[in-house]
Parts: sequence; structure tokens; C-alpha cells
Amino acid sequence: MTQFFNSLSKKKQSFRPLKRGVVAMYNCGPTVYNYFHIGNLRYAVFTDLLRRYLDHKGYKVTQVMNITDVGHMLADADRGEDKMEVAALKEKKTPQEVAAFYTEAFFRDIDRLNIRRATVYPKASEHVPEMIAMISTLLKNGCAYRVGRDVYFDVSSFPKYGALSGNTMEGLQPGARIEVREEKKHPADFALWIHNPKHLMQWEAPWGTGYPGWHIECSAMATKYLGPTIDLHTGGEDNKFPHHECEIAQSEGSSGKPFSRFWLHVTHLLVDGEKMSKSVGNVYTLDDLVKKGYEPREVRFLLISTHYRQPLNFTFQGMDSARAALKRLDSFADAVAQATPDEPGRPTTAGKKILKAIEKNLDQDLAVADALAVMFEYVRALNDKIAKRTLTEHDKSAALEFLREAGEIFGFSFGSGSEKEIPHSVAALVEKREQARAERRFAEADRLRDEIKALGWVVEDTADGRRIKRV
Repeated sequence: MTQFFNSLSKKKQSFRPLKRGVVAMYNCGPTVYNYFHIGNLRYAVFTDLLRRYLDHKGYKVTQVMNITDVGHMLADADRGEDKMEVAALKEKKTPQEVAAFYTEAFFRDIDRLNIRRATVYPKASEHVPEMIAMISTLLKNGCAYRVGRDVYFDVSSFPKYGALSGNTMEGLQPGARIEVREEKKHPADFALWIHNPKHLMQWEAPWGTGYPGWHIECSAMATKYLGPTIDLHTGGEDNKFPHHECEIAQSEGSSGKPFSRFWLHVTHLLVDGEKMSKSVGNVYTLDDLVKKGYEPREVRFLLISTHYRQPLNFTFQGMDSARAALKRLDSFADAVAQATPDEPGRPTTAGKKILKAIEKNLDQDLAVADALAVMFEYVRALNDKIAKRTLTEHDKSAALEFLREAGEIFGFSFGSGSEKEIPHSVAALVEKREQARAERRFAEADRLRDEIKALGWVVEDTADGRRIKRV
């Protein structure tokens, strides 16, 4: 039975979805005001491993990851600088232009990391009507109150406030995370709707023009696409409070039903033992690492190799180790594919047994390091057979099937020049290049080839046809 550590219960629990065979999962997504850094990418890779393993277990997963393009504060205050607004003013663009640019950059990154696309990526700015409807319900239910054109959630109306993070009303220090404002009934009350005529983004609501608070966005979108009660909700550990705590309060205050049954939180990433900081100069994006000569798949391997609830210390020595590990797996895959067994041998269940051992580890709250260790033990054993020329045909077919299934779980294709699982964005550019070549627009074809290379892939035009492989 698969178990996850549930942040809400503070313990491992056996996971059974509400609806048999179907999983409703919500992942807090990017705030699209800047490029994703490796801390963000660690979280994205974790959500992909979780999604892939649920797929592998046979569940039908509806995965929702939001795009936050309005209302996300620099601090956890009800008033303050909005990240989208700050970026728009800095870049001399509209918030919509900023959001469009960095949303495209986000998808480019996740495609290069071979992250499966979610079922839907709802944008906050396109779901303001749903947020207004939820706020209206909270007002009707007595869980919210108006102060002029602002609307606040009344934390005293929700006795369970603090169950996720441990930050109860009694224990909160006024102003520690949520701004103290005189018009609030309690300092912990948080904004659902904010009236600020100077803000660049405005919507009409029954209580006046304004824009939504950050917390209401996820509740409205999760409810729209997954219903009032979902199976899994993920996020970074820094989102436990106040964001996820507030999500629970307003979602359950609106519906009267439990919101998320399981909460999974990813621990922070350090760089050379230090917190990431622009002033220190240790904030890296995927493009930064590619420019240093690393492949996106090597970045993925490093980010996936440490348990999600353990701190990951990012180092370039770690990147080199990830490269070496993948080279070993690629060499193994090539050796198996090229091996010429002398005899059929007895049917073997070795590959299936190793896969079961990997599943046993992943069933324990995605213990990926232990699962990878089991995988490399199998590689050692099979390499020994290849070296001694005792590999049978059954060994070979079982190993190839194992590599395929393990690759599906971990998000890799193994072997040199493999064209499996070419990212969607790369495949689309390849097709555009083919069309440009067919129309004799060779300058455009060359430009697209360079764009494909920047994504970590190369297109070769051979006598036998087109070949696509990793750089």
C-alpha cells in the first residue's frame, strides 16, 4: 500500500483516493514574474515524480497546476507590492505581457526537464469570476466581512485554523506574517478582495473594483476543476503558512466539506550549504546550468535524487555525480541493446522483481534514493553477466523492459541517441522546421534548428531520414 507523509496529520498514512482508481491532485504552480530557479525546479520535478508514480500504479490522475499572474504579494501582507506589478513596472510592460513571457519560459523549462504536462494549467487572471463567487459565498456563510470595498476572511469563524501549520490564532504574534490593520476584527484575518485604485490590474465585484487576494485564487481554481474535496495538494514548505492554512479555511468555509485529504510539502533547496540569494549570486536557472555545459536531464537527476522532505544541497560536484550516474545508465542500456546472447536461457523474473523492489521503496513516501540504489544494484548484476558472456535472451528482453518501465517512473529514456519522450516543445519546433524546409525557407529552418539546440536537442538530416537526439 502506498503511503505518504501527510503534513496535516503529521504522519505517514496509507493513500486511498476518494474515488476508486481516480486521483484529484492540485499543485501550487508558478508566479510568472520571473524565470524559475532551481529551487522552483526541484518542486516541479517532485510533482512530476508523484504524478508519474500514480500513473504507474494505474490511477487516472487529474492534475491541476495553477499559473499565478495576479495578487501574489512580496510579503505575506494584505497590502504591499504585488510581484506581477513590480515586474511590469521594472520591465516597462503590462502585467499581462510579463505573465505571457514568463509563462512561456516556465513551459519551456518543464519540457526540457521531461515533466509531463498537467491536465490543466488555470490562470488566476482568467478565474476571477470564480473567486468573486467564492467570496460571495463566504460573506453569505458569515465567514467573511467587508470593510468598505475590501473583504476579509474572519479567522474566528474557522476553529480549525492552524491545524496544518501549527500557527493557531492564540499563538500568532500580531504582524509576524499577516499585516496588522486597524479595520480587521483580528490581526490574523486575511484579505479576500483588495481595493487599491493604483493597482495595475482591476476587476468589478459586487462590493467594488479591486483584485483578489493571493490565497483565494488556489481555492477557487482547485474547487472548479477538482470539486470541493481533493485527494492531494502539494507545495513548498514555505507555503504551509499562511497560504495553505488560508486555503483550507476559505475552501471549507465556503463548501462546508473537507478540502484536501493529503498535503505534501517539499523542503527548501540550498546552494553550497547556503540559502539562495541574488546578493550571494547563487540563484541558478536551468538556462544558467545549460550554459555551464550541463544537460537538463542531468539537472533533473540531481533534483530528483534526494527525498522531497530532506534539504537538497545543490553543488556542481553533485551535478557531475548526476552526469556520471546517467552515463552509467546510458552505457548499460547500450550494452544490453547491443548484446548478442548465446542462448535463450530460462525465463527470468529478475527485472520484474527489481521493479517491485523499486515500487516498495516508492510506496514509502517516494523514497527515491533507496529506489535508485536498487536500480543500480540490478545494473551491476547485469553488467557482470554481460562481461562474463552469460547474459541470456530472456535476461536481455527483461532488462530492456525494466529500463523502459523504470524510465517512465523516473522520467528518463536511457541509451545514447534515444529519441524517446522528446519534449512537446521540441517536437513542435521540429515539425515547424520540417515545414520551413519543405517550403525552402532555409533561413527560418536554420533559426529553428538553433532554437531546438538551445533546448538541449539536435536535429540531423541524414540519408536515412531525420534523426533527433540529445546534445
